[in-house]
Amino acid sequence: MEQEQQQPFRILVVDDEPDVEPLIKQRMRPHIRSRKYAFHFVGDGAEALEALSEVGRFDMVVTDINMPGMDGLTLLGRLSELDADLKSVVISAYGDMRNIRTAMNRGAFDFVTKPLDFDDFEITIERTREHIIQWRKALESRDKLIALQNELDLASNMQQAILPVDFPGGADFDIHGCMAPARNVGGDFFDVMTLEHGRIGLAVADVSDKGIPAALFMMSSRTLLKGAAVGLDSPDGVLAEVNNLLHKDNRNAMFVTIVYMVFDPDTGTLTYANGGHCDPMIVHVDGSCTALPGTGGIVLGLSGGLEYAQAASSLSPGETLVMYSDGVPDAKNPQGEEFGAERLMRLFASSPPGGAEEANSRILEAVAAFTGDEPQTDDVTCLALHRSGTR
Repeated sequence: MEQEQQQPFRILVVDDEPDVEPLIKQRMRPHIRSRKYAFHFVGDGAEALEALSEVGRFDMVVTDINMPGMDGLTLLGRLSELDADLKSVVISAYGDMRNIRTAMNRGAFDFVTKPLDFDDFEITIERTREHIIQWRKALESRDKLIALQNELDLASNMQQAILPVDFPGGADFDIHGCMAPARNVGGDFFDVMTLEHGRIGLAVADVSDKGIPAALFMMSSRTLLKGAAVGLDSPDGVLAEVNNLLHKDNRNAMFVTIVYMVFDPDTGTLTYANGGHCDPMIVHVDGSCTALPGTGGIVLGLSGGLEYAQAASSLSPGETLVMYSDGVPDAKNPQGEEFGAERLMRLFASSPPGGAEEANSRILEAVAAFTGDEPQTDDVTCLALHRSGTR
């Protein structure tokens, strides 16, 4: 508003009557002196188009309808070609509703009648001015939203690009991971790392909050996790190291839940540590499921110097390890009922998955069918490891 007042609102008046200019200047003199308005006068539509040839020169057009040469109705038709956002007020004889309706159909914002009632004229001009100001603010907000959406799309593409798409595997096992963010960018992530001696590191994590802050914290957590996993052998040591590094510069008190696991393809051994995350589960060959025992670790990032316990299990041939974020069990249907961990564990009762990607697809399909049209409120992430060998 202040910027609008610093620069006078520029109004082009199109009228062939010679007394219109002095009358308007006299009546609007206080506003002209205060630089609220600046008026420019021409005699017909042709002169108006010439004056309007400089784009952005005027903010509003006030035009008579009946003029020699190019009349006001013709001028209105041309205005939309020059500047679709330029607002106009028409002046017409009292009772000339036919031309007034035509003018409104051609884009006029408002009208006043002759002989001019300057109280009505001033109110109409002010109302049109306020509309233009609000309209410009709306366009500016729209442009900012479009720019923000473009940035969010770019951030989403960047985030998806850092997640693994090519997974290690062999004759005896296959791995697959996927993430569906609740917003353009999410706070969940998964990772798969090739370690020494043919071992595979697997991780699923969930950062507090959603959106851009969570995405930034997620990327930092993922980088620290990869570095720690390469440098340390034990999952408990990896989580302790990541926790200390996150806590050091965590001014916003954000946190992340992580389950990190090391898989040995030669033995089927799973060694893992859990920092406040959902317990992974194993789908057995008969379709039954068992949740891996928790290790009692708390979330990472809030307090330094913590120790994490680790545990071990094994994945037999034909079995599938499923790691997931709480976006799966916490997903709600339109009645407010949660999908739940029990429903997830019953999902494969009739037929166990034949591979890691199939396991993830069936989970995502089941969650989508359960939630229906209910908006997704949390990121949904799944990481599966299927052991298919006979060793």
